[in-house]
Amino acid sequence: MIYSDKFEPKQHPSTPIVSSKQKGKHKIFIGMSPGVGKTYRMLEEGLQLRQEGFDVVIGLLETHGREETAEKAIGLEQVPLKEVIWQEKSFWEMDTEGIIDRSPQLVLIDELAHTNIPGSEREKRYQDVNYILEFGIDVYSTLNIQHLESLNDLVHKISGVVVRERVPDLLLDHADEVVVIDVTPETLQERLREGKIYAPEKVDGALQNFFQRRNLMALRELALREVADNVEGNGRDDHEKNYCSIQESILVCISTYPSSIKLLRRGARIADHMNGRLFVLFVSNPNHFLSKSEAVYLETCEQICQEFKGKFIKLESQDVVSAITEVAKDVGITQIVLGETRRSRWHLLFKGSIVQHLMRSLPQVDLHIIATERKNP
Repeated sequence: MIYSDKFEPKQHPSTPIVSSKQKGKHKIFIGMSPGVGKTYRMLEEGLQLRQEGFDVVIGLLETHGREETAEKAIGLEQVPLKEVIWQEKSFWEMDTEGIIDRSPQLVLIDELAHTNIPGSEREKRYQDVNYILEFGIDVYSTLNIQHLESLNDLVHKISGVVVRERVPDLLLDHADEVVVIDVTPETLQERLREGKIYAPEKVDGALQNFFQRRNLMALRELALREVADNVEGNGRDDHEKNYCSIQESILVCISTYPSSIKLLRRGARIADHMNGRLFVLFVSNPNHFLSKSEAVYLETCEQICQEFKGKFIKLESQDVVSAITEVAKDVGITQIVLGETRRSRWHLLFKGSIVQHLMRSLPQVDLHIIATERKNP
C-alpha cells in the first residue's frame, strides 16, 4: 500500500488495455461510521482533479438525503445507473460496463461493501471495483471500518450491531492509498443532532444505540489502528517479511459450532499482524455424517479462509488431538487458536481437556483459547 501526499490519476489510452501494467489505482476513504465525511472528501478531491483537467466521473453516489453531499457533486458527470429487475421489482445499480465503456481517468464509487441485487454480474460492489481497475481506470471509493471481515465479531461486541455486508481485509492491503477520515465522537454526534446524517425522526434512536459516545470512541480507535497496522506492515522490508512468514504459522481449529467463524477471524488477525501464514483445520469424525446445515457452514468457513489467503485442511480422525498435533508438526505451526471446551467437568476430570493434551504434545507451540458465547441455562 502506498501512502502519498497527493494521489493523481494517471494518463491512459482511451481504449482500455487489460494488463497488469495498465491496472488502475485504488484509493479508499475509510471512517469509523456513517457521517464522518468520507463521501464529501471523495467528491472534494474528485472536483479538484476535474478542475485540473482530469476526466473524472461519478459511478455511484449515495447522498442519503444529505444536502451538502449532493451539492458537492454538482459539476461532476454521473454515469447513468442500470435498472435491474428482481422479483418483479425494479432496482437501480451501478453500471459497471457503462463506466468501462465511458473510460474516464477516474471514477468515484460510494459504499464499497454494498451487495448487488441477485442476478447481477458480480455479487459485491468491491468486485465491480476490482473489475474496473483491470481496465486501467482509477477508482476512489468509500468504506466504513465495521465492514471489514476480520472486525465483524469485534464490532458486534462493541456496538451490538451485526454487520451483514462485509469486505475482505485484503481490499485494504491491495489499495494504492488509504485515507482515514477522522472526526471526534462529539463532532459526529453534533452532526447527527443537526440532521446532517439521518432524518430527524431517527436521531434519538441513533444516539441511544450505534452513535453512543463509547461506541464511537471504540470504532474510531479501530479505524486508526487498522490503517496504522497497514502502514507498519507495508513499511517492513522484504527480508523482514520473509523472516516473519517463515517463523510464524497460525493454525485455527474449527468445528461445526457457530463460534468457529469468530475463531477464524481472530486467527486471521493474528496471522496478519505477525505477517504469518494462516491454516484452518477441521477434524471430522468418520462415524459422524455432517448434516446439510453443517456442510454449508463448513463451506462458509472455507470461503472465509480463502478470503484471508489461508489454507483450509480437512482430516478424518477419531483422535482430534493427534490430528492437530500431526498437522502442527507437518507445516511448522507456531501458534494454535482454539475455542473454549464444551465438554463436561466429569469428562475433563477423567480424560483431560484438548488444551492439556496439546500442551504436552506441542510444548513449543503457543495456544490461544478464545472465549465463546454461552447461553444462559
